[in-house]
Formats: sequence, C-alpha cells, structure tokens
Amino acid sequence: MNPAFSVIFLTTLIGVGQGLLLALFTQQSYALFDLLPQQEARFYGWGALLALLFTVAGLIASFFHLGRPERAWRSAAQWRTSWLSREVIALPAFMGVLFLYGMTHLTGFDPVLLTLPSGLGIHATVMLGGIATVMAFALFVSTGMVYACMRFLQEWHSPLTVINFILLGGASGFTLAAFYAALVAPAQAGFFAGWALIITLLGLLGRGASLWRNARLKPKSTLQTAIGIKHPRIVQTAQGAMGGSFNTREFFHGKSESFLARVKVVFLLLAFAFPALLVVLDLSSPSTALLGCAFISQFVGLLAERWYFFAEARHPQNLYYRGVS
Repeated sequence: MNPAFSVIFLTTLIGVGQGLLLALFTQQSYALFDLLPQQEARFYGWGALLALLFTVAGLIASFFHLGRPERAWRSAAQWRTSWLSREVIALPAFMGVLFLYGMTHLTGFDPVLLTLPSGLGIHATVMLGGIATVMAFALFVSTGMVYACMRFLQEWHSPLTVINFILLGGASGFTLAAFYAALVAPAQAGFFAGWALIITLLGLLGRGASLWRNARLKPKSTLQTAIGIKHPRIVQTAQGAMGGSFNTREFFHGKSESFLARVKVVFLLLAFAFPALLVVLDLSSPSTALLGCAFISQFVGLLAERWYFFAEARHPQNLYYRGVS
C-alpha cells in the first residue's frame, strides 16, 4: 500500500493523546487508594489538555486525507457495520470526555458522585477519568480494526494489529507522561518512566511478533489464479497504464525492498531501543533531558513504524501492476 502521511500523523498523534490520558488516570487511580501521593489538580488538568492538544492535531491531520472535507460528517453514518464510522464517532467522544476531565480538575468543580461501602468517595474527575479510559480503548480498537478487518490484506488481518495500536500508543503516552512529570512533578517521573519502559518492551514484543508473522505469509493470490490460467510460468510484458493510474499510485509505495529494510531498522531503533535505553538511564539517574529525548525519539520512530505498517501490506492487485518484466 502507499502510505498516506495524513493517516500516519492521525494515528500516531491520537495514540499519544490516548496513552497520556491512560497514564494520568493510572496515577490518579493509584493515588485514590493511597498507593501514590495525590497530585495537585493542575497536574491532571494541564496534562489532560496536553493530551487533548495531540488528539486535536491528529484530527486536523485527518482532514488532509479527505477529498471533500465538508462531507466528513457522513463517514459516521455506517456505524452499525463500519469500523471507520465507529472510529469517527469514538474520536470526538473521547476528546469531549477528555476535555471535561481536564476542566473539572482546573476549575475545581469536583463533587463526590458516589460513596463506596468502605466510605471512599468517588469524585467527578474519577468518574470522568474512568469514562475517558473506556473511550480511549474503544478508539484504539476502532482504529486498529479499520485495518485488521481487511481479510484480503494478510499483513493487517490479525489480532496483533489491534494489540500493537494499543501498546504503541500507550508506550508513547507514558513516555510523554514521564517527561511531563519530570517538568512539573519530578517525584512522579519514575512511576511513569517505569511503566513507559514496560509498555515499550511489550510493544517491541508485539511488533516483533507481527514482523515475524508477516515475513512468513504466503500470498493467497497468484498471477495464475488472477487470470484463470494454470501454466506454471506466466510472463507479464505490459502494465496496461503506461502513464500511471489510480491503482499504481494508491496501492503501491514504489520503494525498493532494501529501502523497506532500512525503514524497519530505523523504527526498531528509534521507537523501541533508544527510548528504552534512555528511560533506563533516567531511572538510574533522573534527567528531564533524557526523558524529553526518549519521547522525541519514540515519536519519530513511531512515524517510521506507521509508514512501514502501511507499506508492508501487499494489495493483491499489485500482482498485476507491480509484476512487469
């Protein structure tokens, strides 16, 4: 497939926003049960608005992929059958709850909505954080299933696609949370850094599993099955579109196998190896700069990873449009 940079930025940016919200609410949940110190409301509020900024940037990026942006609202009409429609609904819903989560912290309007039998009061921010967490996972699943549901693209049609969207978004969000905490609440940076390291390593394991799986896939379609001829050797001498066509532009990236191999090495280093190393160094010797570099490296690496994710998918029609001798 030919990667669209608007979709690459959409999926990586909203992934950071979702992951950052999960990081903030994880810390708040720990603090609710006195496992960590409760932070000032501003810590959660400004963190939530930072997450919202990333999701808004991702939403803006998505409009560059639309031929008629003014008709974007129609994409939500098929929510019963389309994962894309569900993603279109889940994204603004998540953003709305995320905004309310941040504003309740910043405004101080945080009434107790529920009291547990133990006497523990559940405040509005906790309730909104829980809803936002559910919406974040719903958005992760919807985004991943947009690609995983395509049976004819074997590289995507796997549970690993959804799992990796969750893990990679979570890793980038927790890494950003560690950097954010190092700036405004240094005592909490180690908590976020530890989780960032764990999720980054899990992301490496999940992405490595998908690379291993995809490298061993056998195409279900061949030139023989495409044209209904069983001869063992078929030579294609013409493409049928000497000046190029929609198919040649949209379904093939035009890069060599060696280029793809280099991109794979780059994203494995930048998205996983370097951030993990920098976080380990920070855990042994806390440094805001290290965490900042870790997030930048990871985000750039995830841009390369997402480009590779689209490029490695082999559309069956490329048997015809790529196979010119």
